[in-house]
Amino acid sequence: MLIFWEQRLVFLATPKTGTTAIETALESLAAASIQRPPLLKHTSVESYRRFIGPYLEAASGEPFTVVALMREPRAWLGSWYRHRQRDDIVEAAKSTAHVTFDEFVRAYALDPRPEFAAVGSQAAFLDATNGQGLDRLFRYEEIGRFIDFLEERLGCEIILPRLNVSPAAPLDLSPETEDLVRRTMARDLALYASLD
Repeated sequence: MLIFWEQRLVFLATPKTGTTAIETALESLAAASIQRPPLLKHTSVESYRRFIGPYLEAASGEPFTVVALMREPRAWLGSWYRHRQRDDIVEAAKSTAHVTFDEFVRAYALDPRPEFAAVGSQAAFLDATNGQGLDRLFRYEEIGRFIDFLEERLGCEIILPRLNVSPAAPLDLSPETEDLVRRTMARDLALYASLD
């Protein structure tokens, strides 16, 4: 999470949407950069609106614009799968080295999910049940629009480094598993489709 005090802007770090590169590029411009522990780095919109937002707005006397990125849901699952294929995964139960992407997606659809497929949901991260959501949500696949927005708000050129890139891996799914993705991720897919 990055907080830009003077610009009254907050960037929430949706997992697996290039947040490490964004935080690296913009940390020096932010009044506050929360990158550790992951629980705080990846503060959801609901937690922000409940705990952090009221404090910032009370201290500044003004509302903050809250923005985030969202990745296409199937690609987001693919990113998690590839991320957990890395050799440096400390907890063996979270590794996907022993499963195919198809098996990973089928495990993601289970309730409860096994540890290697317990990666949450972008919709749960980005939607607030109290009705106070994000002010702007950008598609990760159109990151140029997000960078244009930031450059205008922050008044500077932004060049993102390429960081935290996951290893390549096949992301093939059977037709049955593709259908399972559509059912399991219906809320995520609807939110992504609603973005302009």
